[in-house]
Amino acid sequence: MISATTPAENIAMELEGTKNNKWLMTVVWTMVSVYAVGTIANALFSLNLQGSLLVLIALAFGLVHGAMRYRWTGIVTFIVIALVVSNIMENTSILTGFPFGHYHYTDDLGPKLFLVPVVIGVAYFSTGYLAWTLATVLVGGLRRGSSALTTFAVPFIASFLMVFWDLCLDPTASTVHHTWIWEQGGGYFGVPLTNYLGWFLTVYVFFQLFALFLRYRNAGPEETQPLSYFAQAVLMYGVIGLSFVLTYLAGHDSGHITDAIGMVWQTGSIAEASATVSIFTMIFAAALSAMKLLQTSQGGER
Repeated sequence: MISATTPAENIAMELEGTKNNKWLMTVVWTMVSVYAVGTIANALFSLNLQGSLLVLIALAFGLVHGAMRYRWTGIVTFIVIALVVSNIMENTSILTGFPFGHYHYTDDLGPKLFLVPVVIGVAYFSTGYLAWTLATVLVGGLRRGSSALTTFAVPFIASFLMVFWDLCLDPTASTVHHTWIWEQGGGYFGVPLTNYLGWFLTVYVFFQLFALFLRYRNAGPEETQPLSYFAQAVLMYGVIGLSFVLTYLAGHDSGHITDAIGMVWQTGSIAEASATVSIFTMIFAAALSAMKLLQTSQGGER
């Protein structure tokens, strides 16, 4: 026997769903606000929040924000693919030099899964999710039945957006702080070109796998979201980019540092380069995405 709901019950269910969505949006905006304040304070005052509070907030944001759009099955699939692919590629490179180059992690980032700190996998997911969301703003959403072009284009653009972050991060994290060591050095402030090519390949693989999952899964229609939902991810990504500029302006890094092959670098120059690159990559991408949202604001939903 098939039970049917009355019109009144349907209205009640819709209202309940709206209330839940508003509550979740409030929670997510709170996470965005705390993350923004913490990231800016961390950049200006060197509070060393990146390894604890900010990582947890970024992780929680990706999970909750992603579940609102892709349901829990979708975002759990995303994080599993990201963790497995990134860990395999990172361990392979540490052992063989492919695809990133020859490097190893120090003990600064805590517990490791094989040769790679667990927090690295979390970073791949949380920042990767932001890059993915911005790519869907710029290119278009992916869902069951999406075209082959969109299925390829979203992961392709998202991979560039992810590498933008590493362009700003890696010289400081590796050359200055020695969180990981490039054993043969590199021309970009001690970092080799192979690192960025490896990053692009790694994130493209897990983005593409997730795109194929979305295209072929049978999970009903995707939940539509207001433009403010996408603005949350754009703001998070932009704040990360802004942090490199603020770190340079705060002037914490001054002096010289020697990399693994004996090359001496000026830490102030590294901070200035990271700020410059961030302005014309991450901040530009966030601004472009924001303009895209403003252009479509008349439509109300994506």
